[in-house]
Amino acid sequence: MFDTVTSARALMGLSLAFHIIFATIGIGLPLLLLIAEGIALRSGDETYLRMAKRWGRVAAVLFAVGAVSGTILSFEFGLLWPTWIEFSGGIIGFPFALEGFAFFTEAIFLALYIYGWDRLSPKAHWLCTIPLVVSSAASAFFVISANAWMNQPAGFEVINGKAVNVDPIAAMFNSAMPYQVTHGTLASYVATGFAVAGVYAIAMLRGDRSDYNKKALVLGLAVAAVFTPLQIVSGDLSGRFLAHHQPEKFAAMEGQFETEKGAPLRIGGFPDPEDKTTRYAIEVPKLGSFLAFEDFNAEVRGLNSFPQDDIPDARLVHPFFQVMVGIAFFMLFVVVWFFGLAWWRKRIDPGRLLLLAVAVTVPLGFVAIEAGWFVTEFGRQPWIIYHLMRTADGSTPREGIAWVLMVFALVYVALAAGLALLLLREQRRPLEPRAQVGEGHGVA
Repeated sequence: MFDTVTSARALMGLSLAFHIIFATIGIGLPLLLLIAEGIALRSGDETYLRMAKRWGRVAAVLFAVGAVSGTILSFEFGLLWPTWIEFSGGIIGFPFALEGFAFFTEAIFLALYIYGWDRLSPKAHWLCTIPLVVSSAASAFFVISANAWMNQPAGFEVINGKAVNVDPIAAMFNSAMPYQVTHGTLASYVATGFAVAGVYAIAMLRGDRSDYNKKALVLGLAVAAVFTPLQIVSGDLSGRFLAHHQPEKFAAMEGQFETEKGAPLRIGGFPDPEDKTTRYAIEVPKLGSFLAFEDFNAEVRGLNSFPQDDIPDARLVHPFFQVMVGIAFFMLFVVVWFFGLAWWRKRIDPGRLLLLAVAVTVPLGFVAIEAGWFVTEFGRQPWIIYHLMRTADGSTPREGIAWVLMVFALVYVALAAGLALLLLREQRRPLEPRAQVGEGHGVA
């Protein structure tokens, strides 16, 4: 059976891994609703209105499940990490409180959106999507800023082990915040765009090449095409930030054990802490130094140069980093392939192989987000607050957390099964008769 700290980390990790999926869609899907209904109002093409209505029902279901998993997390913060909460609650409680307001705003306007189809004018109904997009992005900002603070604590002083002279604004706008917020928010748009496109790619592979499916596929991939390059750029900037401010994490990401000038970029490979090498990696000479410091001969610190009790486990960090980066470039390849082929042929008519590639991306965006989060969390270990509080010191001293972990694992399995059934039922629901956009919103 796991010890208390490991059990607490596993339970928190399981809960967050489950919740992140719904948070991601909760950020990305409102943007698709805004675009789809906006196109319908501007062009008069009611196909996009039918998309928006169907996606709105899906958003409502996912929002409900996300609210449940988020509530569980709010209790786990205090139950599993009381020492951490006691120290940091007065510092980062402010963004969590603001996230509550953003959540309520999102809930209000989602309700207006779902129940306002036949009650609001077309323009007023579309306008409801704007606060949906803003409030969901604001929720991401507030929550991710709190996590960024754990990586780069700021906005307080420590006297006699207590946080004093707290400046919650400075804490929220810590130096890691711009990089993590940008990277996380863009990732949500990318993952949702590909997930939506992939669903319709699967429908087309099954033989339904209707105008509805083609337009939904193109809309999802268009959103992904806009944000995927930005996501890759933001990842590069985040890596450079880590090289300067969390060098242990950067070394673990790169599988860099020895300090060296002109460090290579390692693609793949398996870090071996015993031999202090990353086995079977493809090494591109000097590129690691350039990507980190914009200098091919810059010195990159290796894990061996830090106290060994203060470094993360490269066996966890490096592989997840490779997964995240690999998926990002595969997704970039898919959108370039799709729109490049459409431009060359002057029409949208993807072949089976291209549709298969798009279909594969349905889960990949979420896998990349989970992998990136693992890099962030495993890469900060053994600290719960970087260079200030160790994870073991922030955890609850109570025993029996392993049993709670097993119970919640069953709860999440039940929630996932119920959600799958609901979404399958929605997917099989036939589209309602068409109507003109100007006549109201009574279409699906």
